[in-house]
Parts: sequence; structure tokens; C-alpha cells
Amino acid sequence: MKKYTIFLLLLCFVAPIWAQFDEDEDYILEDTVALADSIPAHLPWPQNVQARLDSLLADPLLETTQLGLMVWDLTADSALYCHHHRHSMRPASTMKLVTAITALDHLPSDHVLTTSLYRKGEIAGATFTGDLYVVGGMDPLFDIGDLRDFVYELRHLGIDTLKGRLVADVSMKDTLRWGEGWCWDDKNPTLSPLLVGKKANFLERFAAELKRSGMVTDSMTLDTGRRPGGAVMLTSCQHTIDQLLLPMMKESDNLAAEALFYQLAACYGNRPARAIHARTLEKQLATHLGLDTRNFRFADGCGLSLYNYVSPQLLVALLRHAWLKPHIYSHLLPSLPIAGIDGTLEKRMCRTAAQENVRAKTGTLTGIISLAGYCTAANDHQLCFAIINQGVLHAGSAR
Repeated sequence: MKKYTIFLLLLCFVAPIWAQFDEDEDYILEDTVALADSIPAHLPWPQNVQARLDSLLADPLLETTQLGLMVWDLTADSALYCHHHRHSMRPASTMKLVTAITALDHLPSDHVLTTSLYRKGEIAGATFTGDLYVVGGMDPLFDIGDLRDFVYELRHLGIDTLKGRLVADVSMKDTLRWGEGWCWDDKNPTLSPLLVGKKANFLERFAAELKRSGMVTDSMTLDTGRRPGGAVMLTSCQHTIDQLLLPMMKESDNLAAEALFYQLAACYGNRPARAIHARTLEKQLATHLGLDTRNFRFADGCGLSLYNYVSPQLLVALLRHAWLKPHIYSHLLPSLPIAGIDGTLEKRMCRTAAQENVRAKTGTLTGIISLAGYCTAANDHQLCFAIINQGVLHAGSAR
């Protein structure tokens, strides 16, 4: 009796502290784990895992939320578990899987995001008279160090005075700065083809760096326009798709996802590239996989839009497609967060069988929690899965 009283006192002390944890962190719900562990261990594969999933679907949370779930056994190439897997649901950031897999399906493996500097004019002594053109390729990885390399190239030519214009060529994409269906009061990135440090103030930053380097720029004006024929390229900065995928998937960087979305939109020569060009290719891939695209709506590349609607079945079909295509899977898998290790899964599923096993893209919006990716089962079968739970008021409960 004394031990029982001590236990109750400890419980009363711990419970309020437990309630203060950030709901975005994952904690093992012991009653749920116990429920799943109550399934008879003697059941054969796959009945064992199916029974365990059935038991989890008895959670009271699902009385007030909507769950879509699909698990596909890649090794056996068959559906392992389905629950409302065809329902149209908002994906949150698992939309980035749609963007990444479609882009990797269409873009060449050596595709790069390029920002280039051109000149058209004359150099007389140490003075350049004419126009400098900066052509943007929507590279969110272009940073202040890359910008200073551009300044260095001008100084390397012996130039210390600029007379003319510094022109931004942003013709790579349309002029829309936000994605369709983005909330006005959200932390939205600016969708510009010319970026430095993820900001769309390229010319101002460039002019400031030129001045900081000691160049005379009093006669230089800032402008926008298209690079003319005959302009000479001075230098360029390039980043690979793999470099872009890491922040896009590991950290769920929305600007990186939109940059890849517009690389996809522009991949067949569309100028300016528009969101509809990328959406068309996404729909074509879904159709190729045997799905009815009338059940989906693709709005943006990152999942911020309230207009995105997919299904767990679509996400699983894309993950299976990627697994079957080495030129996609070899780029996609290293970019996905690893449970308990890095990215948006660094603090999730720790000290469980999922740690270092699950590689998946997370998704979080108000009312939406999703997860889709790959794992290895206890019998060494490779699985892919998609989970979308919407109508969730407390993210921690859904996770």
C-alpha cells in the first residue's frame, strides 16, 4: 500500500509536467503501444502487422478526425493495408513528394539551377560603360558568398567604375510571387527567379556589394529586362538537384520545393514557366500510374496551398514508382528525413523499431498531420506507406 501511494504521488507530480511538453514533439503513448503489443505474436506475416494496424485504428482520436492510410509491400508488390486510401485529402508538406518524384522523373540527372552574370558594353581602362544583366534561374541556394564571387569576377577584369544599368532578368517564370491558395498571413516565401539568401532583393544586395568592394557605382541604375543577344557571360553559379533536395525534404524548406516545382515547369522550354506547366506533368504521371486525376488537385510545389488535394493511394503509387526507378530513388531516398536521426524526424520515433529505419516526408498544417515514405519490415520486406490525418486540433496526438 505504501508503494502504491508513492506511485500515485509521483503520477500527480509528473502529469502536469508531461502536459507542458510541446505538442510537436513525439512521445510514446504507452496505452496505444500496449494495445498494439496485445496482438498474438504467433500470427503469421502479414496478418500480424495487419492486426496491429487494426488495433491502432480503434484509437478514440479517429472518432473526431479523418484518417487515410495505405501500406504497400514493395518486396511482394502488393497492398499490405488500406484504410480510406482513396479519400481526397490535404497533404500538407507530403506534397513535396509529388513535386520531387515528378521532377526527378522528368529532369535530367545533371540538371542544375543556374544564376548567371552577363555584360553588354565596353571596357575602357578601368571603366565599364554599358549594362550588366543578372539572369535568374530560381536558385534558393544562391547566397552572399556566391554574390561576392560575382563582384570578384568584375574586379578581376580590372573594373573599378560602372556606368550604365544593373538589370535583373527574371523571365524564367511568371510574375506571381505567391502560390495559388496560400494564406496571406502565413510565412510565405517570395517566388522570384532571382534570389540571394532566399530573399528577392537581388539587385539591391548586388549594388551594395559592388559599393562595398570599392567600386564607383554613382552612375549605375537598377532595372529589369531581358538579356539581349550578344551579351557576354562573365560568370555563373550552379547548384544541383541533390543539393536542392536536402533542405527541401530534410527540413521541409518551402522555397526549395517551389524552386524545384518551377524547374519542372520550365523543363520543356516553357518561358515564362507557370505553375500550370508543372501541374500538367504531375497529372500525366498520376495518369500513367493508373489513377484518376479528377480525384486530385495540384496547386503548388510545397504543400502550403489550401487547394491541394491528394490521396494516400496517390502518394504510395508515387513512392512505388520511385522505388522501381533507380534514377529517381537514388536521389530521393538520401534526401528523406530519418526517424530519430535528422531533419523533421530527428526527435520523432526515438528509441523504437522505427529509429534509423523509417525514411519519410512529414507534413504539418493547421488541422493536418501527414507522413509518407519507406521502411523495412521485421521480415526484411521493403515497405512504402502514406498516412494523412485531417481535422486534427492537437498535432502531438495525431503523430
